[in-house]
Amino acid sequence: MGLVTEILMLPAAPFRGVGWVLDKVVQAAEQEYYDPGPVQEALAALEREREEGLIGDEEFEEREEPLMQRLEEIRAYQLRNAGAGGG
Repeated sequence: MGLVTEILMLPAAPFRGVGWVLDKVVQAAEQEYYDPGPVQEALAALEREREEGLIGDEEFEEREEPLMQRLEEIRAYQLRNAGAGGG
């Protein structure tokens, strides 16, 4: 029965291939987008700027807030995926 199914589905093979490629592209994009490394590096660089006196406390807080929100978003995404068995 499997051979018959494969023969009947043969005309749809190019579409399945495109779907597979698109799925891999989406997975790679999500992996890159939800990587905490660059956000953590930006936070470390921001802290160095403050320690070196290049920025004041007010500017530090303004720039830190969106980075912390982004880190929370990444962690929430990772927890959702871990709970769904995807991570």
